[in-house]
Amino acid sequence: MKSAVKSQLTTGKAPLAMYFNDISRGLSESQLRFRVIHFWEAKNIANRTLIGIELLLIDEQGTVMQGFISSSRAPTYLPHLKAGATYTLQNFLAATSKEIYRVADQNLTISFSNGSVLAPLDDIPVSVSFPTDRFRFHTHEDFQAHRGLRGDLYDVVGHLRLVNGQSLIDRPVLDEAEVISTRRILVHLQSKDEPVMKLYLWDQAAKDFYKKFTSSEDTPTVLLVTTVNPKVIAESIRLRLFAVVLLSELSDIHDSVTNVCFNVLTTRTGNLALSSMASSRVFIDKDIQPTIDYFSWLGSNPEIAKRVNADEVTRSETMTIGQIYAYIKQENAKEASFDCIATIDDVKRDSAWYYIGCSGCQTKATRGPSSLMCAKCGKTNVSGVAKYLAKISVYDKNDQAVFVLLGDAGSELTGKNAAELVNNYFEANQDLGAGHQMPVPQALLDTIGQTHKFRVKVSKLNLTGKIQAITVTKIVSSEVLPPVPTPTEIPHDVEDEVALPSAIVIDGSGFKADDADGSTSSMDESRKAKRPKHGK
Repeated sequence: MKSAVKSQLTTGKAPLAMYFNDISRGLSESQLRFRVIHFWEAKNIANRTLIGIELLLIDEQGTVMQGFISSSRAPTYLPHLKAGATYTLQNFLAATSKEIYRVADQNLTISFSNGSVLAPLDDIPVSVSFPTDRFRFHTHEDFQAHRGLRGDLYDVVGHLRLVNGQSLIDRPVLDEAEVISTRRILVHLQSKDEPVMKLYLWDQAAKDFYKKFTSSEDTPTVLLVTTVNPKVIAESIRLRLFAVVLLSELSDIHDSVTNVCFNVLTTRTGNLALSSMASSRVFIDKDIQPTIDYFSWLGSNPEIAKRVNADEVTRSETMTIGQIYAYIKQENAKEASFDCIATIDDVKRDSAWYYIGCSGCQTKATRGPSSLMCAKCGKTNVSGVAKYLAKISVYDKNDQAVFVLLGDAGSELTGKNAAELVNNYFEANQDLGAGHQMPVPQALLDTIGQTHKFRVKVSKLNLTGKIQAITVTKIVSSEVLPPVPTPTEIPHDVEDEVALPSAIVIDGSGFKADDADGSTSSMDESRKAKRPKHGK
């Protein structure tokens, strides 16, 4: 293989430079001149082995093309590649671009071939100028139209609403260890006055955002991410369908029809979300001209930041109890928040309904020799305050679960502050010892029979199977349980993707499916729905 850093060709005559727009499919001995905008590793999704190096290139006419260096040639060229530098390339193969996840408009890709010679272009003529970058911005409407198609990857710019669920009113705090372990950061982004979009930053994009965000003197407000993939946040829904099977095809009984009930797992079209890719780059505030322009626009339109309230930004998907447990069982499930409509069946009385927390950080305080201590704050003398930690049994139409009312969620449900209830109880019972635990108050018992929309959080403890109870972080609203849909009421759009359980067609007339899909019939008995005990 010829040297990748050879400064000039030994032909005795400088080759004529070719523009990207003049390239045709096949091998070429012509010379290209370009700037490397960005390059990244392309890996096999299944085994993470290196396929090659992908490049984003721009020529002096401002035309952008994608480049590719195979894994076998990568060691030769990669040490000499630098983003932003200019090069010449002699001898290359112009191949048809891949159809999925393209990052440039051109339908050809420049592939480094066996005889390719890459050389730095140091002495650029005064008459020649290479643009530094080129962006392809999409609007919310564009992303919505192309979600889930795995087509071209476009760029997005907007202003931040939330960073990992934290408002920008107070500067969000990012935990580096959490970013490393989860490999992601979730931001809510709004482009001018369009709807708010969820944007998941993964791996290198998450690290880059963390570094830029935490090192910025002021709280960053503008974010630009390149080559994002518009996806559908799918809602896994377990529907009970009814299949009519003609028994005449299965036995000697003729003209007999029976309803056979089975479960399938279907994915219904959900909300739009953007996801970073290996090719994505991250810019904030005044990094580059597009973010500078947007930052200036945002400063001239301060009312834009006030148009969307926090509840709209953080709206969660509504799922049933069964759907939440099915989500927990998924192999790649992550911590997430959902809304769940359920009826309170009972309040657990065999465990404490409150805890004494640090008045500063709300973490459970521990009793020291003479005072309360907080491990999180590191203080040995903290003021304790009673906070809700009540377990309630809830059910919906098909399943039952235990929810834990944590902190303010208990106050939202009962209308009573836990500290107030505890203080009033001990003031009325001053003869009780310090170690006495207050029984469940009437304010909590009065909620039995009520139906609410609960905002719940699936935690790491749920995902690892250490605890079954699900934490409630907010009472969204009072609700009524929705009716069980009939077959004609089940929503199913033509765009929906359906994943059936492994099935065998029997004479073309029916299914034989195993229980591996986690159907309701195989759920724990403890989660089966019950009737309300109190008739409320």
